Amino acid sequence: MKIVIAGAGEVGTHLAKLLSNEDQDIILLDSDQSRLDVINDNYNLMTWNGSTSSFDTLRDVGVDNTDLYIAVTPYETRNLTSCAIAKRLGAKKTVARIDSSEFLDSHNGEILKDIGADFLIYPEDLAADEINLSLAHNWARYWGELHGGGLLLIGVKLHSQSPLINYKLKDLPVREHNFHVAAIKRNNETIIPGGNDKLEFDDIVYFITTPPYIQIVRDLCGKKKRVIKKALIMGGSRIARRFAKRFHDKFHIKIIDNDRDNCEYMATALPDCEIVYGDGRDIEVLRENNIYQYDAFLALTDFSETNILSCLSAKEFGVPKTIADVENLQFVSQAENLNIGTIINKKLLASSHIFKILLDADQSNAKCLALADAEVAEMPVRHGAKIAKAPVKDLHLPFGMTLAAMVRDNECMLVSGNTHLQPGDFVVVFCLSGTISKIEKWFN
Repeated sequence: MKIVIAGAGEVGTHLAKLLSNEDQDIILLDSDQSRLDVINDNYNLMTWNGSTSSFDTLRDVGVDNTDLYIAVTPYETRNLTSCAIAKRLGAKKTVARIDSSEFLDSHNGEILKDIGADFLIYPEDLAADEINLSLAHNWARYWGELHGGGLLLIGVKLHSQSPLINYKLKDLPVREHNFHVAAIKRNNETIIPGGNDKLEFDDIVYFITTPPYIQIVRDLCGKKKRVIKKALIMGGSRIARRFAKRFHDKFHIKIIDNDRDNCEYMATALPDCEIVYGDGRDIEVLRENNIYQYDAFLALTDFSETNILSCLSAKEFGVPKTIADVENLQFVSQAENLNIGTIINKKLLASSHIFKILLDADQSNAKCLALADAEVAEMPVRHGAKIAKAPVKDLHLPFGMTLAAMVRDNECMLVSGNTHLQPGDFVVVFCLSGTISKIEKWFN
């Protein structure tokens, strides 16, 4: 596939680097050469200096034979204009990043599609959904659903009360393996485990399971399900405002912000929420607002370091669930090792969403991004594929991958050593970032 990414900002650059690991023809386009210069030769892509809304530039990059055109500059109108031009010049599918919920209205969306924007990406809306999902399943660090919820990817941090501590995977204290340990995050490193790998205190363990066995996984991790009713938010950011607007009827929400003008705006825009003018970094302000009475603390300022430290403070107050917006990708791994609960990152969420759009454009490449340094790929088994030659235990699969689950005839099931894959199966594969191209050879 030929993919043009218009905009070498944080989202565009991150997405380009991820896609460069695939067997795709990638062009990263931006008018600022200095942004393109940071892309080194380690990435399999082409950079192009030019305006994202220039007819001549889009013709030069060959947009007429582009399968997917992705406009992710920081400017909403520029993205929509760019997609409109690309579509008229021949791009098969277009994606535009937007900054306003107004465009998500179904009637407005049809108008935008008519002018050339096939898909809309609103990162703040994706983040709001992720926060809501995290609060609903508050015992988990990560919660992802595949195949309409038929398969679940659950990330849980193991504490001292978990009966899994110090067990090798092959010796887990269970009668039936109703789950699969697909990955382990330990000390900034993601491990794709084998049977001899041992689970340790403070590991973040990623399970693949099916809905009937959620409680079994929760009990094995020593977790309890809580009902979240009250949420205290630090920072009146766009994510905070979007979450409050969409879910104010589900939670009692209080927002603390140190910008008086923004507080006045939120008081009008969010009449069902409590708005407090104050500095949420101040311990006394948190005490005055009775932080210990809240079920969840959401640190959603525009500063990753502030959000991380504030969640640590909230934990000291005994708040059961904390969520931090960590936009600096270099902080994500470090933050996951701290006791700050769930981490939200708009770049990873937007990338995951665009991967799903990529799936619609190319049925041979099904993918769902889950971790900052690992990938979850949903691979179709082709006729004559090496992966279907023998049962899994006899395949001698390469290091750094694990077959976690599969879908056969629309039925979701886990993969074991005795599983013999068949052409037409879809297999959920965990692998380290950058290794997916090697793994694809087993399925083709």
